[in-house]
Amino acid sequence: MAETKTRVTTLDPVWQRVCEEATDAVRAEPLLGGLMHSGLLHHKTMEGALAFRFSMKLASGEMSEQILREIADEAFAADPDLGQAARADLMAVFDRDPACHRYIQPLLFFKGYQAVQAYRVGHWLWHSGRRDLAYFVQMRVSEVFGVDIHPAAKVGKGLMIDHAHSIVIGETAVVGDNVSMLHSVTLGGTGKEDGDRHPKIGNGVLIGAGAKVLGNIHVGYCSRIAAGSVVLQDVPPCTTVAGVPARVVGEAGCAQPAISMDQVISNVL
Repeated sequence: MAETKTRVTTLDPVWQRVCEEATDAVRAEPLLGGLMHSGLLHHKTMEGALAFRFSMKLASGEMSEQILREIADEAFAADPDLGQAARADLMAVFDRDPACHRYIQPLLFFKGYQAVQAYRVGHWLWHSGRRDLAYFVQMRVSEVFGVDIHPAAKVGKGLMIDHAHSIVIGETAVVGDNVSMLHSVTLGGTGKEDGDRHPKIGNGVLIGAGAKVLGNIHVGYCSRIAAGSVVLQDVPPCTTVAGVPARVVGEAGCAQPAISMDQVISNVL
């Protein structure tokens, strides 16, 4: 009976599907065999594959793959929430990005997903008191992926960053669960002030491409920020804001804008 319970609790349908897709990919394109085996099929768990990817992408002459792999393995072993967040982020990308047709795509090819998982390791380092290592991870993520997330920032689960070019998330920013954002989004400050100075993004928010959300302001849950907007004031829940500076132009248009990814503004006030 005990053996049966152990077997049930260790089932991982997400990782199982990843491995099945990787096997199918090798059959379809044998030249990808090395990539699929080293990056995915060689590993027993999704956490192992993520640690390997972390080390391969962020390694440099300053920090070897082996050291980075040890750091990531330690992080995933110490904090199971890292693996759970990685699975939630993977499902978010698969569900919301129309260009994503398989689970293996974010793991191997999508820099937004990989950058967020690397940030999560850096965030664990930060809260483990290993701040110089966390800064190193932030630097390498910015150099490799073009995504700059301070390791002290708090980012919830189910985050989807589409295209993920030129994303900036500041030190005291907070991003809730099930948030979606497109490229060139900035969650930044407004000057040289220290302390709590960055935006707080509620659950289920959709942030359009090029939007700038600045200052210690609150963006209410399930709201939408239109592409190219500059948001300088609090945003009420379930509304749409647009413009420079942004103002409320209507309701969010649906119950879960970050999931529907509907960016069309209708019924403008």
